[in-house]
Amino acid sequence: MEPALAIGDFSRATHLSVKMLRHYHDIGLLAPAGVDPGTGYRRYGTAQIATAQVIRRLRDLDMPLEEIHAVLSAPDPQARSRLISAHLARLEASLARTQDAVATLRGLLERPPAAAPVRHRHAAAVPAAAITQAVDRADALAWYQGALGELQATLAAQHITAAGPGGGIYHSEIFTGERGEATVFLPCQAPPRPMGRVTALDVPAAELAIVTHAGPHAGIDLAYGTLAAYVTRHALAVDGPIREYYLPGPIETPDQAAWRTEIGWPIFETAHLPQAEAPDG
Repeated sequence: MEPALAIGDFSRATHLSVKMLRHYHDIGLLAPAGVDPGTGYRRYGTAQIATAQVIRRLRDLDMPLEEIHAVLSAPDPQARSRLISAHLARLEASLARTQDAVATLRGLLERPPAAAPVRHRHAAAVPAAAITQAVDRADALAWYQGALGELQATLAAQHITAAGPGGGIYHSEIFTGERGEATVFLPCQAPPRPMGRVTALDVPAAELAIVTHAGPHAGIDLAYGTLAAYVTRHALAVDGPIREYYLPGPIETPDQAAWRTEIGWPIFETAHLPQAEAPDG
């Protein structure tokens, strides 16, 4: 019979608390080798030490318990490696976001950026292929990138040529309530046939105050702040959804440093207003 350890000794051997070991037993992640039917005492085999050490290291990497269970029950080393690699890729993406946030924060604290220039533009009505959906703000970035790719693929499948850069229309609720209606569109020379999520849309004309954000979407809130301050100072704002234009964006290049996002805030008719201004700062 394999030597067995009481739960306290197993805890000391693995650096997993008794409370945590009991929890892992309850959820079926790490069941003890045996449980005394009279006392309920748990005992663990020495061979389980290695499993506990794997669990502890995966938890140190913030892997969710259900994913750890999948790793431990994987049918072969290749499947196990795929699961771990997928989690590491998510960690790397999270680290990149954290590094971007830290860099932006340091810049704000140490050298506030110069305000970007604002210009006015009449956006003409255009026919487009579009996808409209209620979206959580936290998912908006991934959603719009996926929607643009789907629009591009649908137009290509129907042999329709895009007639301009992609854009987005974002209603206020996505900012104020963290979930709201969003539309991503791609202007085109002929209306597409409805396919999947894609429908034809006539994007309405609008008068916009425009500011351009360069690079990845980390820090795009600074451009939004510049634009809000400008339209407020000039008493230009009207009700209506925010627009974004992606020139270029993810369908043109995977290089986020090359992205240029025009942000459009709906304003009063601008014919007699200055066409460009660097905001106060």
